[in-house]
Amino acid sequence: ENQGFFYLVTNFNHERLVIACSALRAARTCYSEALQWALTRKTFGKTLMQHQVIRLKFSEMAIQMEALQDSIERVAFQFANGVPDFKLGTECSLLKVQAARCFEYCAMEASQIFGGSSIVKEGRGKTVERLYREVRTTAIPGGSIEVLMDQHGRELLRKSKKIIQNKSKL
Repeated sequence: ENQGFFYLVTNFNHERLVIACSALRAARTCYSEALQWALTRKTFGKTLMQHQVIRLKFSEMAIQMEALQDSIERVAFQFANGVPDFKLGTECSLLKVQAARCFEYCAMEASQIFGGSSIVKEGRGKTVERLYREVRTTAIPGGSIEVLMDQHGRELLRKSKKIIQNKSKL
C-alpha cells in the first residue's frame, strides 16, 4: 500500500539497464556494418579503411563501445550481487545517458562512412539508415538525457551537503 511510486522508480533502473544493453547491440551493429563497407568500398584507388580518418572513426567508436560494455557489466554485477535497486538510481541514469550517446555517435559515424548509401532505405546502408532513425528510441524512454543528468546533479548536491555538514561538526 502506498508504494506505487517506489516500485515505478525501481522498475526504471531495470529498464535503463535493458535500454543500455540494446543501445550497445545497436552501436556494435553500426560498427560492424560500416567496417564491412569500409573494407570493400574504394575511393581514390584505396579502400575506405586505408584512409587514416576512417580508421580514427572506428577507433573512437570502439573506445565508446568498450567503455559502455564495462559500465553495463559493472551495473549488472551490482544488481546480481544484491545491491538494492533504489541505491542504483544514479548509476543506472548515467549508464542510460552513456548508452544513448554511444549509440548516437556510432550511428552518426557509420552513416558518415556509408555516405549517401546510409540515407536510403534500400541498398548496402539500409541497416545503418534504420538504426540512425532508431537512435531517439534509446534517448527518450527511461527518462530524457537532461532529466537523468539532472538526477545525478541533484544526488551530487545532496551528498555534497552531507559532506560539508560533517566537516563543520569537526
